Amino acid sequence: MRIAHFTTVHPRADTRIFVKQVQALARRTGGGVAFLVQDGEGSVRTEGISIIDTGRKFSSRQRRATSGAWRMFRAVRAARPAVAHFHDPELIPVGLALKLFGIKVIYDVHEDVPRQILRKHWIPALLRRPIAWAASFTEWIGARVFDAIVPATPKIAERFPAAKTVVVQNFPILDELVVPDPQPYAARASAFAYVGGITRERGIMEMLHAMKSLPANQGARLELAGAFTPANLEEEARASGGWARVRFHGWADRPTVARLLGGCRAGFILLHPNGRYEDSYPVKMFEYMAAGLPVITSDFPLWRHIVEGAGCGLLVDPLDPQAIADAMQWILDHPAEAEEMGRRGRQAVVEKYNWEAESRKLIALYERLLFEGNAS
Repeated sequence: MRIAHFTTVHPRADTRIFVKQVQALARRTGGGVAFLVQDGEGSVRTEGISIIDTGRKFSSRQRRATSGAWRMFRAVRAARPAVAHFHDPELIPVGLALKLFGIKVIYDVHEDVPRQILRKHWIPALLRRPIAWAASFTEWIGARVFDAIVPATPKIAERFPAAKTVVVQNFPILDELVVPDPQPYAARASAFAYVGGITRERGIMEMLHAMKSLPANQGARLELAGAFTPANLEEEARASGGWARVRFHGWADRPTVARLLGGCRAGFILLHPNGRYEDSYPVKMFEYMAAGLPVITSDFPLWRHIVEGAGCGLLVDPLDPQAIADAMQWILDHPAEAEEMGRRGRQAVVEKYNWEAESRKLIALYERLLFEGNAS
């Protein structure tokens, strides 16, 4: 076993970890790659990758970070990889312990953890700052011990030593969401897409209110795919007047998402300005662009730079349903211009915002680490 990715939090089908990173490394190495998870679904081998189940996932955060982490440490240690690559901040102690056994360790930083902690409402307000400081200090220690840090965005990378840091952004696989025979844009129904986690902060209620504002005779609908969090939000959404214009698909696999996007006019990415999202790179926006759709997206400075730079969509106040409805109406009233926005977005992904370019950076990092290991 040369390479082991491991997580106690993420599912085995996680897009960033399994679909992109693990599969890219398996193709490059021809095998010798394992993905260790904690879900109780059993171990399998697929496409040259060993998926190793280390037991069921604990529902308690505390037990996951203690018993779950210990169980994961034992499994990774038994696999004896040359490089161990982990994806959860709570596994930093596991990464430190693996270093004691001569294993090279990579910390994959998906999010700005200390900043997130300051906004977690389930943590008592008086404890948030001390816990955030403790998380920052733990990452500081890890950054000086681990062999490499792989942040998901340039903003996250600013907190880590530049010499050890390789930014690998979560851009879309170039042709994953492109169907071979998409419906001609001008012939598509008045449909708009939202695919992903369905939460209040991701704008579901504003989308529904905007749908209700459009004239009934246009037949506009929202193609909605994903899972509601919390579960009772679905009941509130269904009680909204806009739900009558929704076609709800629930969770959808990637081929289904590709077919869905191939029949829509634009894609929504309407995250709220809560201090967490403004500096993030919105994966769904790049996926819509890869599928050739114009985007209707929150007007954050970073996102404005991307959308205006590519000329691929419309920026709105995500808290204003009427502004969202006006953008939808513009898309419907200007089909030729909207189709051209989609083409420009697709071209920007081809030239810049794609996983193929990011995977080369990841593979180069692994080749360096594995070469150093062989040289020693």
